[in-house]
Order: sequence, then C-alpha cells, then structure tokens
Amino acid sequence: MIAPDNSGRQGKMIESEPIRRRKLSHEVLDRLLARITQGELAAGDNLPSERDLMSQYGVGRPAVREAMQALERMGLIAITHGERARIIAPTARTMIDQVAHSARHLLATSATSLEQLKEARVFFEAGMVRIAAEKASPADLDRLGLRLEEHEAAAAGSAAEPAQIDEFLQKDMAFHREIAAISGNAIYVALSQAIFEWLAEFHTGLVRLHGAEGLTIAEHKAILARIAAGDPAGAAAAMTAHLTRANELYRQFEREAAGD
Repeated sequence: MIAPDNSGRQGKMIESEPIRRRKLSHEVLDRLLARITQGELAAGDNLPSERDLMSQYGVGRPAVREAMQALERMGLIAITHGERARIIAPTARTMIDQVAHSARHLLATSATSLEQLKEARVFFEAGMVRIAAEKASPADLDRLGLRLEEHEAAAAGSAAEPAQIDEFLQKDMAFHREIAAISGNAIYVALSQAIFEWLAEFHTGLVRLHGAEGLTIAEHKAILARIAAGDPAGAAAAMTAHLTRANELYRQFEREAAGD
C-alpha cells in the first residue's frame, strides 16, 4: 500500500502560516546572546553603552533596555546604576535562581506540587547521601561534622529563644548542602539549597513542635554515622527515614494549625 503524498498540502500549510513580527528587543537580545556565547563578550567584560548599542542595531533605547533586563534575569549580566552592564560568569546557582520565583509561586498555589517536591527531595537527598558515603574523605567528614555541631548549637538556641528558628533552619540547610558538596558536583549543591529554600517557608512550623529540634539533630547524627562508615544503603535509609518523618510532622503541624 502506497502512503498518500501529503508534501504538497504540508507545503501549502507552511506557506499560509502568518509571519509573526518580533519585538525589536528580542532581536537585540538574540544578537547580544550570540556575542556572549561566541566569546566576543566574555565574563568580566562591559557591554557597549546603551547609546552604542542603539547605534549598532538601529533601535531605540527601550528595545536596548528590555534586552539588557532580559539578560540580567537570565543571570548573564550585572546592571549597576551609573555604570555599564558587565558580563558575569553563569553558575549552577544563578541558573537555578532563574526559576526560583516561579517555583515558589507554584508551591504556594498548588498543594499537589508541594507534595511532589517533597517526594522529589526524598529521592534526591537519598541519592546525595549514597554518593557521600561512597566518596567522603576525612576532610569531607570533618566539614560535615562541623556543620552538625553548628546545627546542634542552633538547635539549643532555638529551644531557648523562638527568634532563633531561622538560624536553626539555615544550619539545617547547611548540613544537607555539605552532603551534596561531597559529590563534587556544583549543580547538586545548588539544587540541594534551592529545594530547601523553596520548602523552608512551608517548613518553618516544624521546629515549633515539641522535641522536633532534638529529633532532627539525632537523625542528622545517624546520617553522618552511616556516611562515615562508608555505608551507602544505610545512609540512604537514614536520610529517607529523616525526610519521611519530617514530611509527616509537617502534615501534623498543618492539621493542628487548621484546628486552632
């Protein structure tokens, strides 16, 4: 059986599609991106002045400014008032920061997305701790032990003074970030911190539950012990138990808050 020849019809469909007009700022953005990606403009270089860009591309100031604002949102340039914009080297952190605002909005408006992010975090952190147990050097263990000591001190402070809760959460994040850092992968480190930050505003209530601080510290100690023992499976099990327990406490806090 011979398949029908639709090439003629497809050609007509393509020819009939309207030509979309692009904003001038998009054209300017594309040209500046090309200059950056091709190495004409490197990290540390200043962009041409707005006036020079207007002259080079034959556009007005609004188009140039919109393009530069887009580059800033992409984490490719830094704009300082009174100075020329400067090219900055992209990092894993700046890459992830580009989606941070959208992520927080999604989590704030979708209970399903929040639960899915918690689930994804368990999977991610279990993988991180496996790698840490396989790769951790004595220096890595020393740094992780120091993060745990700092977290324990913050736990004591938050128990005595509720205003120290933010410090407790910051040290909690630092412990998890240090585990990711053992991988040697900057993207893992940035992602670990971002996930924690995205969830932090929803998890603040956790440490207000009686005994939650001490329980978190005990679980972190168990995780560190399995990493130090070079036990990937045991470390992953300890991390999974820690985060699963934390998620359940969060749900308990939500139920108690709803009942007030």
